[in-house]
Amino acid sequence: MADSAAPLERVLVIIPTYNESENLEPITARIRLAVPDAHILVADDNSPDGTGDIADRLAAGDDHVHVLHRKGKEGLGAAYIAGFHWGLAEGYQVLVEHDADGSHQPEYLPAILDRLSTADAVKGSRYVKGGSTKGWPLHREMLSRGGNLWTQLMLGLPVKDATGGLVAWRATTLQGMGLDGIESAGYGFQVEMVRRAIRSGHTVAEVPIEFVERELGDSKMSGKIVAEAMLLTTRWGLAYRWGQVRRIFGAKDGS
Repeated sequence: MADSAAPLERVLVIIPTYNESENLEPITARIRLAVPDAHILVADDNSPDGTGDIADRLAAGDDHVHVLHRKGKEGLGAAYIAGFHWGLAEGYQVLVEHDADGSHQPEYLPAILDRLSTADAVKGSRYVKGGSTKGWPLHREMLSRGGNLWTQLMLGLPVKDATGGLVAWRATTLQGMGLDGIESAGYGFQVEMVRRAIRSGHTVAEVPIEFVERELGDSKMSGKIVAEAMLLTTRWGLAYRWGQVRRIFGAKDGS
């Protein structure tokens, strides 16, 4: 479905932040080096550690850096949706999801953006050939792999790393996905975005990356976030599989 004629020159990398004062400056520097023409939007959820002030300082010294100050901590999905709306209103043609903590390495962005020329969205993938994780304990990798296998089983999505958080989107893809109807606030957001894209007829490609565990700051992952993602995936999956059953039996009744 990708429109090869659609321009992809104006790129916005969205970084949602909450208490990332140690990580923000290094990651923005790496992004600026990896993709010098891209712009950065820091969507800060009123971090009490001064992350927003650091973002303002960076923006004051670099016209490629912008800041969206949000009223409080409302979840990863809400921050990205706000960033998407900001970027679409400003006319960016590509919008990229990127963590602040360095676990997603900006050096992969050129390959991801290049792949976007023939896809509607591109995910940096830990679980395709050539992808990997570094610094994770075995139980966390098993949890991640298990979650992705469950997602494929329940939703029938042809994506190996639906939960991955390094994603490049065409603006035209986002505009047709009904962003204001997104349900998930946490990491289930990644699965919901892929699900909506594919159900809308868009192509989601994967580029192998190495995911590196953060060195500074605290992870935002929690049991509550994992549970939310699993419950939403299960609900969506049951509805999807029930729809398949109804179509099968409906076709038989109509024959």
